[in-house]
Amino acid sequence: MISRREFLQASMAASVIWGASGIGRWSRLAAQQALSQDQLLQFEDFGNLTLIHITDIHAQLKPIWFREPEINLGVGEAKGRPPHVSGADFLKLYGLKPGSPEAYALTHVDFEALGKTYGRMGGMDRIATVVKAIRAARPEALLLDGGDTWHGSMTSLLTKGQDMVNAMNALKVDAMTSHWEWTLGTERVTEIVDALPFPFLGANIFDKEWNEPAFPPYEIFERGGLRIAVIGQAFPYMPIANPGWMFPEYSFGVREERMQEMVDEVREKGVDLVVCLSHNGFDVDRKMASRVKGIDVILTGHTHDALPEPLLVGETILIASGSHGKFVSRVDLDVRDGRMMGFRHKLIPIFSDVIAPDAEMAALVDTERAPYQAQLSEELARTESLLYRRGNFNGTWDDLICQAMLSERDAEIAMSPGVRWGPSVMPGEAIRREDLLNATSMTYGACYRNQMTGEFLRTVLEDVADNIFNPDPYYQQGGDMVRVGGLGYRIDISQPIGSRISEMTLLRTGEAIDPARSYTVAGWASVNEGTEGPQIWDVVESHLKKIGTVRLEPNSSVTITGA
Repeated sequence: MISRREFLQASMAASVIWGASGIGRWSRLAAQQALSQDQLLQFEDFGNLTLIHITDIHAQLKPIWFREPEINLGVGEAKGRPPHVSGADFLKLYGLKPGSPEAYALTHVDFEALGKTYGRMGGMDRIATVVKAIRAARPEALLLDGGDTWHGSMTSLLTKGQDMVNAMNALKVDAMTSHWEWTLGTERVTEIVDALPFPFLGANIFDKEWNEPAFPPYEIFERGGLRIAVIGQAFPYMPIANPGWMFPEYSFGVREERMQEMVDEVREKGVDLVVCLSHNGFDVDRKMASRVKGIDVILTGHTHDALPEPLLVGETILIASGSHGKFVSRVDLDVRDGRMMGFRHKLIPIFSDVIAPDAEMAALVDTERAPYQAQLSEELARTESLLYRRGNFNGTWDDLICQAMLSERDAEIAMSPGVRWGPSVMPGEAIRREDLLNATSMTYGACYRNQMTGEFLRTVLEDVADNIFNPDPYYQQGGDMVRVGGLGYRIDISQPIGSRISEMTLLRTGEAIDPARSYTVAGWASVNEGTEGPQIWDVVESHLKKIGTVRLEPNSSVTITGA
């Protein structure tokens, strides 16, 4: 008799075949320049329940450019496995045709050229159109938000997240979890959460003083005669990756045993399906899925991965839905006798020139942005280079920010955080204040200027590298590698902590970094309370207005080995 795992694998294979036919259709349409909304949304209804997943929107209300990573390295068991495959290898792995719309949406290959054909992606009004279309076909659908929603734009910074709260309320989200939301501070998060019309879930968030759960761990929904448990998993490493002093009342963590307890608890309550709405990051979720029994679906977020197929771990499927509003995932499930018996999945690309804006959401977005429109649209400079930030090491946005700090703060070395958020700017475009804030806006953006020894700099690089390249996903506690300006180094990602970084060089002189010497270092986004300095966007704006035109040479200051 066929096992459930074999049945799920058959569902996966059917999804792959179905997806492949869609790719061929897209390629033909692209050649005819005739992508249509109906074809992007085409889906053969399946089973008796639908999940809609969005995550890591980072407050992007309007359509954007967003280049996917060129370098996304995996270590340990994740080496060479999705999502740690990029570019041409990604196209080959998933059978995508170069130059196709899906190749443009999912990889960095020919990004500038293909952008001229396929245009910007995302936009809350386009997402609303897609969500409403799915709900019209599947009234029982659950819309789940994986977090990193209220942060990442100029208007979200100025409104303390209210613009995105209003948009998501209008979208009628059913539940959410969190990460960067917490950088608004406990008081603001509490104010928002108390007014939300849907649950703010976090099974792994505890009150420090009483060591008790601080937020609802799960919500049980009744849809189409089914009972669905959605367990929320907030970003586990908040006090490490972000300033713990902003939310001192709470502790986080993977809390694997807690997740198992919650799964067992909802199973005892007789639910038909268990969904984990997670902001762990893909590799952490893959490990958790292999160790926590009874989760049917993990909707994963944080690492911004967009995968056209689910990944099966035991009998759990992992769904990765990208970031910045570029995609919406639809998952149709066949749930019978308290078990997931099969599924169909589609990662829907939000091509803003193809999907019609929803009038209601478009009006709301314009209303939210209207008070700030003059500031948003002010031109600061123009760029001849593609500005992007995504990948394990420096992107051009980061290079520009580092150059600004070296110049404006009179520093020898600059350090910029390895955050994953921030849309791209195409060559030939104006750099508006909104573009700059899309890449820099945060509640702890002070640009410091300190003295650091060469030995301390090496320690920083080693610590950050271990947050990314530790072979145990539960110890991968950061974003991408800290970006550097004025400093070159070699990194061997296959080595243990303390042995990865070598050949550190001060680029202005070509001299080796002296462990005992102090260097003038500028940086921003320090997690330390009381950090002083001008805001990073003011530093970069001053630099942009002085140079007028951005021209960036390829950055070869970091040599990567052991990949």
